[in-house]
Amino acid sequence: MNKGTFITAATVSLAALASPLSAKELPEVLPDPDGKEADMTKPVQVFILMGQSNMLGFGKVKGDKAGTLETATKAGKYPYLVDDKGAWTTRKDVRNVRVMNGKTYTNDWLSPANSGKMGPEIGIGHAVGEVVDAPVLILKSCIGNRSLGWDLLPPGSEQFEAGDMTYAGYKDTFDKWKTGTEPKKVNWYAGKQYDTDVESAKKVLGELATYYPGAKGYEIAGFVWWQGDKDRYDAVHAANYEKNLVKLIKSLRKDFNAPKAKFVCATLGQTKKDADGNEGMILNGTMAVDGTSGKYPDFQGNVASVYAHPLSKGGASNGHYSGNAETYQNIGEALGRALAGLLVK
Repeated sequence: MNKGTFITAATVSLAALASPLSAKELPEVLPDPDGKEADMTKPVQVFILMGQSNMLGFGKVKGDKAGTLETATKAGKYPYLVDDKGAWTTRKDVRNVRVMNGKTYTNDWLSPANSGKMGPEIGIGHAVGEVVDAPVLILKSCIGNRSLGWDLLPPGSEQFEAGDMTYAGYKDTFDKWKTGTEPKKVNWYAGKQYDTDVESAKKVLGELATYYPGAKGYEIAGFVWWQGDKDRYDAVHAANYEKNLVKLIKSLRKDFNAPKAKFVCATLGQTKKDADGNEGMILNGTMAVDGTSGKYPDFQGNVASVYAHPLSKGGASNGHYSGNAETYQNIGEALGRALAGLLVK
């Protein structure tokens, strides 16, 4: 991160402004965006969002039915998303970019008005935008139906045996096969989606002025990860979720040459902390990487996990939480607040 001053819209004393603020000082309800542009003399702070379909986003924005963002704001929720006339607000200091398999789908200022469906990016962008005194780029690069144990397997991951089966290492062309036999090949490989998502994000960064007009360079400030649904259908992938997640954090930092970039992740919304089975293993693996768990000393102060179940409004990850925008907004805001807490330390 740059060493600029970090502020929130909360009322603070001049003495408090002399040092970075903590995420606790973000108000309970985020303030309305002030409409001001960012200080373009500073490098763009880039936050890369990755995962599968729920990171991609299926929250319904418009409509007068329960579960849409429009209905939620009319009921007084997320007041910073609408102005006094009820129109969607726009942040002029946060760009919202979404790419998928090399194609650009969103390239605009952060606002619910720019999409019929939403993921956690709106909440993330508003929270981070309040504590970063520099241009912010929310860069989402992902696609649905991808597992960390296969499609998103990080580089350097090695083959391993589980029971009588061998599971793929990075760039193997079949996900698993009976040990001692010759695996058949498919037109895919372990880690293919990881490589594609990284390449797609780098393409945006290589054409930065197209995505953030007036940009004077960038810094990778953080990564956000929300995934796990596909891994819960394979007990071995679920059992190895923590190991793969640790590898993912290190691989992303290496591939983007950003060793100090922060990393936040969220659990699946339907899974409670006392869950067992595959979902329990995925939840436990996600929570284990949090820097406060003590399990990974290198992650202290730079990795945080969000327990999403209390924030979910029902449904499950495989049904995209019934398209309830409040689930996506709640989890997005929580991820943004977690990032803010790491950024200002």
